[in-house]
Amino acid sequence: MSDLHARHRKVLPDWLALYYEDPLEITHGEGRHVWDAEGNKYLDFFGGILTTMTAHALPEVTKAVSEQAGRLIHSSTLYLNRPMVDLAERIAQLSGIPDARVFFTTSGTEANDTALLLATTHRRSNTVLAMRNSYHGRSFSAVGITGNRGWSPTSLSPLQTLYVHGGVRARGPFAALSDAEFIEACVEDLKDLLGHTRPPAALIAEPIQGVGGFTSPPDGLYAAFREVLNAYGILWIADEVQTGWGRTGEHFWGWQAHGRSGPPDIVTFAKGIGNGMSVGGVIARSEIMNCLDANSISTFGGTQVTMAAGLANLSYLLEHDLQGNARRVGGLLIERLRAVVAQDPGVREVRGRGLMIGVELTKPGTDQADPDRAAAVLEAARADGLLIGKGGGHDTSALRVAPPLSLTVAEAEEGAAILEGALRSTR
Repeated sequence: MSDLHARHRKVLPDWLALYYEDPLEITHGEGRHVWDAEGNKYLDFFGGILTTMTAHALPEVTKAVSEQAGRLIHSSTLYLNRPMVDLAERIAQLSGIPDARVFFTTSGTEANDTALLLATTHRRSNTVLAMRNSYHGRSFSAVGITGNRGWSPTSLSPLQTLYVHGGVRARGPFAALSDAEFIEACVEDLKDLLGHTRPPAALIAEPIQGVGGFTSPPDGLYAAFREVLNAYGILWIADEVQTGWGRTGEHFWGWQAHGRSGPPDIVTFAKGIGNGMSVGGVIARSEIMNCLDANSISTFGGTQVTMAAGLANLSYLLEHDLQGNARRVGGLLIERLRAVVAQDPGVREVRGRGLMIGVELTKPGTDQADPDRAAAVLEAARADGLLIGKGGGHDTSALRVAPPLSLTVAEAEEGAAILEGALRSTR
């Protein structure tokens, strides 16, 4: 055990998860690569949990942060803040939500917490619909709506949560149905559920479930849900913490794959927009955002230096069409990985879109999760210079591949080759 690891274990909580038997200390990065304290170089296919969205040490972001820090780092939301207004205007315009208002937080957890506050206040209900296998953050209220046992340390909650079918296409009671039949069955289940409860405040859903292993329903499910929700006045909250900003390639927001019935009432975001800086937020229609009847502030949400980073990062993403790059390079990477695992009986599925790819591992000949092999693949990939993530529902057995959106074709091929070797060595 390294000295730093020993110190970590002595002073930090036991439940603070670490990857690898010999945990890694990353000291610096550039582009799609990072280096550890021993000087080893890695191709980064996880980006600090999808947070380094464009590139490590992106000069445009570094310059913006440095220049703003030299002027003013923080003043609080009690004063006018030009970078915050600038970024809010751009996000509101990109959101697709009419008359959008934006509130900045420091994380996705806090963003979802705020969205729940808005929805329950606006609707005067503390009942929330959430998806099975979902993850929405670490706060007391976010844990209360998380449908993933591995990330839900308590059943206590200020909310009454009811879990809906549909977030996982390939498992569960409707898995054998066609896409159209799957949507129909999930909609009928939702209707039945609503007939047995007081009217909920909102449905919160990740378009692609992140911690759940990059699973998703067929396109259009949430649009079909929305038609039912609208009849009851129930709000739709799209948790875009992991899917937003073009990562899925085909769309700028994950909800757009389900946009037939219009945009969500509330969108939450975080992670990639700050490229590592603590930026999260909520977008909502004005009547929803303005429903609170008490004063509030955000001490660290929207601080000048993080807003400068967000502006620079968003500008770079749009100017360099990183959404298009995610579509092109991600499409190649998914097909390459599918070819890699074609003869591997322990790979149940390669799924995802853009640069958000899941590789689900099961014990050969069964649907039983194989978390031991998933952990072994992570170790083998690291040994050969590749960092990936893992996740999953009933057990953690899905490999999560989510590189920075500036990934090149050559880097995609390199990473796929390393992952192929890691899968082979762990059969």
